[in-house]
Amino acid sequence: MDDQISIIEGPPPTFEKIEAGWVMGLSESTSQYDLAVTHLRTFNGPALVERCHRAWRQQSTMYLNYRNQLGLEERAPIFAARNVETADGHMLLLWVRRDPEEMEEDPSADMDDDDTDSDVPF
Repeated sequence: MDDQISIIEGPPPTFEKIEAGWVMGLSESTSQYDLAVTHLRTFNGPALVERCHRAWRQQSTMYLNYRNQLGLEERAPIFAARNVETADGHMLLLWVRRDPEEMEEDPSADMDDDDTDSDVPF
């Protein structure tokens, strides 16, 4: 149980794809993976970061366990962790590796208000 951080309540985490910066060095592999970051509120962020550091010192993989939109359990390997103290409490930033097909992109996110199909007859 020390090799995972589990989200036990709340909505599924939101993953933001990362394509540049120091994190790209973490993706060097024979397989194709995407890297993402997620922000999670937590009661004791420093203890969770320390748990990650202990696993990595033992050359073990640390995982983020969560339920997806369908309620099914998923895991993502964690490659970096940071705790940030905010006015609302601890915020845990986790950089994880995900398969490219898991990185769903919202097709409507790229559409502007001007990109409507009002000229297309139905």
